[in-house]
Amino acid sequence: MAVYGFPRLIGLALCLVCSLGQAQSLPAADPALVLEAKEALRLKQNRRLAAANAVAQAQGHPLAAWIDYWTIGLRLGEASQSEIDAFYARWPGTYVEDRLRNDWLLELGHRRDWKNFLVDHGRFQMRDDREVACYWLLAQYSTDALRGSNPREAALSAWLAQRDGDEGCQMLASQLFDAKKLQPADVWLKLRLSVVAQRPRAVKQAGALLGRSIEQALVEIQDNAGRYLGRKAKAGNRVQAELTTLALLKLAAAEPAQAAAALSSRWERQLPADLAAWAWAQTGRQAAFKLLPEAADHFERALKLHGDQAGQPAWPDETIAWAARTGLRSQRWSLVLQALSQLSHEEQRDPAWQYWRAQALLATAATGADGDAQRSAARAALQAQASALSFYGRLAAEDSGQALILPANPSALTGQERIQARANAGLSRALQLIAMGLRNEGVREWNFSLRGMNDRELLAAAQLACDLAVWDRCINTSERTRGEIAMTQRFPMPHRRELLARAHEIGIDPAYVYGLIRQESRFVVDAQSHVGAAGLMQVMPATARWTAKKIGVDYRPELMNDRDFNINIGTSYLKLVLNDFDGSMALAAAAYNAGPSRSRRWREGPLLDAAIWAENIPFNETRDYVKKVLTNTALYSQILGAEAGASLRARLGPRIGPRDTNLKTTITENLP
Repeated sequence: MAVYGFPRLIGLALCLVCSLGQAQSLPAADPALVLEAKEALRLKQNRRLAAANAVAQAQGHPLAAWIDYWTIGLRLGEASQSEIDAFYARWPGTYVEDRLRNDWLLELGHRRDWKNFLVDHGRFQMRDDREVACYWLLAQYSTDALRGSNPREAALSAWLAQRDGDEGCQMLASQLFDAKKLQPADVWLKLRLSVVAQRPRAVKQAGALLGRSIEQALVEIQDNAGRYLGRKAKAGNRVQAELTTLALLKLAAAEPAQAAAALSSRWERQLPADLAAWAWAQTGRQAAFKLLPEAADHFERALKLHGDQAGQPAWPDETIAWAARTGLRSQRWSLVLQALSQLSHEEQRDPAWQYWRAQALLATAATGADGDAQRSAARAALQAQASALSFYGRLAAEDSGQALILPANPSALTGQERIQARANAGLSRALQLIAMGLRNEGVREWNFSLRGMNDRELLAAAQLACDLAVWDRCINTSERTRGEIAMTQRFPMPHRRELLARAHEIGIDPAYVYGLIRQESRFVVDAQSHVGAAGLMQVMPATARWTAKKIGVDYRPELMNDRDFNINIGTSYLKLVLNDFDGSMALAAAAYNAGPSRSRRWREGPLLDAAIWAENIPFNETRDYVKKVLTNTALYSQILGAEAGASLRARLGPRIGPRDTNLKTTITENLP
C-alpha cells in the first residue's frame, strides 16, 4: 500500500472526487470515515467498525459498500445465510458482492453446508480461488450430483494444481481416495510435485492419506533427506522406491551434487526408470539454478530414462523449462528440442519457447538442401512471431530482418466514450480508494470493473486513469486491448522535464531510465513494495543510504517519496551499477533488481549470447524484469525518436560472460 501522511490523503481524495464530480456529480467521499473503518478492521474492533458502517450507510457514502464488506467480513464465522443474502441485495453487481461471495463460499465449505454452497457458487463471477474450486467438486460429489459420473480427472487436476495445503482440496482428495476414485499412484505424484515445489504442508496432507508409516517416513525425509538415504532408503517395492525418490528430490533441492552422486552410484540402477528420471530431472533443475555445467548431463539422463516410460506422468512444466534453458546455455540444441516437446500444450505456446524452438530448428537443420525445409519452417515461425511490442517479438523481427514498426494510434476517444468511463461506479470507487492510499483495494475494484469491456471501453477507462495521473491503472488497463493499441497510454512519459534533465546531467540514456521506472513502479511516486523499496525507482533504504553517501547528499527515509530526491538517488545508483557492469544494460538491470553480487555470479561460466544469458537467469522475477526493462527501453527509444537505440539486440549487447579478472574491484561490492 502506498504510504501517505493523513492530511495529504484527505487532500488527494477530495481533489480526485472534485475532478470526477465535474463530469458526473459524484457525492464527496469522506476519506476520514473510510480510514477510520480500515483502522478498526486492522485492529479487529467490531464495535468501532460497526459504528463507522452505520454512519457510512446513513450518509450514503460512496464507499459504503467497502465499509459494509469489512464489517461483515470481520464476523463471517458467525454470520448467517440470511445476513449474507441481505448484503448481496444491498450491493448487487459490485466487486465487494463477489468478493464476499468468495469468502462466504470458503466459509460454507468449511461448514459443509453444500446446499447453500451450490446456490451461491452459481452466482460467483471471479472463480479464481483454487480452494473454492475444490469445495465445488466436493459439494457436487457430496450431494450426489457427480455420483453417476467419474469426478477423478477434474478432482485430480484441481488437487495437483493446489500450490499449498488447504482444507478444501484436502477434503476432496481424502473423500475421493476413500472411495477409490483417486489411487495411491495419484498421491505419490502429488507428493513428488509438493517436494519439488518445497511445500511442506502439502506434503504432510498428502502423506496422511497413505497411513501412519508413510507419514513418519515423510517427517524423517523432510527433516534430513541425506540421513534417510544413508540409513533407511530401499527400493525393494514401489512404496520404498517412492520414498527413496522423495528423499533424492529433497536432497537435490539443497545439494544437487550429492543427489547426482547418490543416483550415479546406486539409485539409478535400483529405482524404477520413471522414478529415477524424476530424481535426475530435479537434480538437473537445481544444478541449473546454480548454473552448474553438469546440469545438461543430468537432464539428458532424465530424458533418456523417461523416454521409455510411455504413459507415465511427466515432470512439472517448470522443470522441463529448465531442461530447455540448460540446453540453450550448453548449446545442446537437440536437448532444447527434446525438452520443448515434453512441455504441456499450453506452455509450448509461450513466446519464449516458440522463439527458441525456431532457433533450435535453425541450429539443427542439416547442411545443404536436406535442411532447407526445416530452415524455411523455422524462419516462417520467426516471421510470424515478429512484433515491436514484446521481448521475443522484437528479437524475432530483428532476426528475420523485419522493420520494428509501432502500432498506429487508434482513433480519438469520443466525448460519449469518456463520459461512460467517468460514469462507471466501480472505476470511480477504485480511484477514490487509490487516492486514499488503499491501493490494494482500489486495484481489485478497478480490475473487476474492467471485466467484459471491449477495446474502446478499455481505452476510455485507461484514459480516465491517465488524465488523473494514476499511471499504473492507465498502463495496465491499456495493455488489455488487443486490436487497438494506444502507445501513449501504454508507454506514458510523466515527469518528462525532470527525468530528461537528470538523465542528460548524469550521462545515462533517458529511454533506459523510463524503461526501468515503468517496470519498477508504473510511475507511482509513492509506491511502496512489501520489502520496503520506495518511490518511482523503488530503491531499498540501505541502497539509498549507500548511494546518498557516494554522491554526497543527505539521506532521510521520508525523502524517498519525494519525486526529485528519488529520481536523483535512483538514477545515480543505476549509473554506478551500469558503470560497474561495463555498460551492459542487461547485467545492470539484473543487478538493480536482484543485487550486484547475484548479477556478478550469474555472469560466470561460458560466454553466452545475451538473450540466452537472460533466459537462464535463475530468479523468475529477475528474468522477467530484465526482459521487460530492455523491451521498454527499446520502445521508449522509438517514442523519443532515437531510432538508433530501438534495436533490442543492441540493448542486450552481443555476449555476456565472466568479467576480465584484470579489472579493478567493483565499486558496488560492499553494497548491503
